[in-house]
Amino acid sequence: MNTKNLDVICLGRAAVDLYGQQIGCRLEDESSFAKYLGGSSGNIAYGTARLGLKSAMLTRVGNEHMGRFVKEELSRAGVDVTHVKADNERLTGLVLLGIKDQDTFPLIFYRNDCADMAVSVEDFDQNFIASSKSLLITGTHFSTEHTFKTSLQAMKWARESKTKVILDIDYRPVLWGLTGLGEGENRFVSAANVTQHLQKILPYCDLIVGTEEEFHIAGGSTDTIQCLKAIRGLTEAVLVLKRGPLGCNVFSENIPECLDDGLTVQGVKVEVLNVLGAGDAFMSGFLSGWLRDKSLTECCQLANACGAIVVSRHGCAPAIPSKEELKYYLANSTDIPRPDLDQHLNYLHRVTTRYRAKWEEVCALAFDHRKQFIEMMNETGTDESQIIVLKKLLLEATKLGADKAKLTTPGVLIDDSFGQSALNEVSGKGWWVGRPVELPGSRPLHLEGKTSIGSRLICWPKEHIVKCLVFYHPEDELMIRHQQEQQIISLYEDCCASGHEFLLEVIPSKDLQVDDDTISRTLMRFYNLGVYPDWWKLPPQSESSWQAIQQIINQRAPHCRGVVILGLDAPIDELVAGFKTAANYSIVKGFAVGRSIFADPARQWLKNIINDEQLIELVANNYQQLITVWQTNRQNTKCLRRVG
Repeated sequence: MNTKNLDVICLGRAAVDLYGQQIGCRLEDESSFAKYLGGSSGNIAYGTARLGLKSAMLTRVGNEHMGRFVKEELSRAGVDVTHVKADNERLTGLVLLGIKDQDTFPLIFYRNDCADMAVSVEDFDQNFIASSKSLLITGTHFSTEHTFKTSLQAMKWARESKTKVILDIDYRPVLWGLTGLGEGENRFVSAANVTQHLQKILPYCDLIVGTEEEFHIAGGSTDTIQCLKAIRGLTEAVLVLKRGPLGCNVFSENIPECLDDGLTVQGVKVEVLNVLGAGDAFMSGFLSGWLRDKSLTECCQLANACGAIVVSRHGCAPAIPSKEELKYYLANSTDIPRPDLDQHLNYLHRVTTRYRAKWEEVCALAFDHRKQFIEMMNETGTDESQIIVLKKLLLEATKLGADKAKLTTPGVLIDDSFGQSALNEVSGKGWWVGRPVELPGSRPLHLEGKTSIGSRLICWPKEHIVKCLVFYHPEDELMIRHQQEQQIISLYEDCCASGHEFLLEVIPSKDLQVDDDTISRTLMRFYNLGVYPDWWKLPPQSESSWQAIQQIINQRAPHCRGVVILGLDAPIDELVAGFKTAANYSIVKGFAVGRSIFADPARQWLKNIINDEQLIELVANNYQQLITVWQTNRQNTKCLRRVG
């Protein structure tokens, strides 16, 4: 007997959406686009996974960059992609979309012989279909003879295997060849042949979901009640009618004479930015309840809430909420008329749908210094052009030290002033990568560069963590404290807008007394200001200070990635003592140390005392030593906890 270890298999469209970023203009006038996962089935696989279901995608993508993007995005969300096949002959589907106003959403489908329309019965077998509680197929994959044959076979195997069959009617007339190629926005064209085609598969279905227009095409009439009755004559499936802000109606048995005589669950009223993708979010929410045997009313509440959140956001798949976010919204929806403006909801979306995996350990070599390297050059009489060469060598040392320590995911802090080539090389490798934005040594804090940080972040890879060092003490003079706080607030908001993670490095002002509560008070102050860094970079602390820091983070920002320890050019022996204390606290993930590791070898290299290979070896050994010290202390702490 086949074990049903999946909740849903989604067969159908998986593509790339290019969303115009300028709101309110014609698609012709869009000047930049945001790239997201797209395609109705792909969005639903992604959304259901985000909501905690075990989902799988059954499709094809092109054997190219966009195909890999689609597969990787699905995988990051937790979708099983073992049956996402790479097609060597076809390209991944593409859609260009715009947001003109609340009623106008122009879109163009680039799907001529695209990869997902070539999905074949050769790509899966009955055992795979039988491994899931349900099979979802969207309407486009009945639009050609080939996809109809493939989808029908999947449905037949599902019925034989007691796997529920779900149909998202998802009617796009342009994809049935019923409109001009540029009329992707058109949601309804009456076509008897399409109706007849769809009605062949309705008897196989256990759940059918669609808008009124979509039920019209499936039922062959523009009278909604008449359509529902015609469909009921062909299937015993549960019928879910989406009605936008009016919510939805569910018909599990006979069709009444009035829609509202069925199960009616009112929708949530929100201000609409973008209806595209709301249906996929609705389906994701509904299935998150239906496949967990929730009541139909609960299923509809989940679905309506997901749809309401997504219509207020840019994009389809990435706009779908997480479980925690949805729970918060359901509890507070009456007080959130604008989900896009609710600070806590947006915070939850940011931290519970993060792009990158959870980091349990960070051992980073920091060579993002600029001022200190220039001082080294002046000290040794070396040209500043050598800084670029030196930073490339430090990257090689990072690789070697990580290899020696058997560290699978190294970390680095690198600037773009002298380290751009090193940044380019390390990007895309899965490393922990931080990148500074502060003007070195500035107090009050100023950001580096002539352009706004928001403009600069557009050009940064999403994996780069925005790192900012601030010399800050909670007892600083009011004016300078206010200036610095406003700069940090602005920077944090820019990171939230761009999607980059934010690391705030805090070094207390030297002219004020530093006590055990100085750093914990600093953290509390920034949380009270609405700044929630993904990472903190802090000096070594006492036991009582670490205890207070961990308690504050756990209470105020439980989704914080963690803390990394900075070095301040301290001798390695001094860092060892700090590591031993910090290792007792789970919120501390490791270190980001620089000059303690590379300063002496770098000076020797600049004076031509040692060559490139010797520099790399010396720095790698120091880096390896710190990694080993950290890992040993952390392991000893874990062992003591187990013994205790």
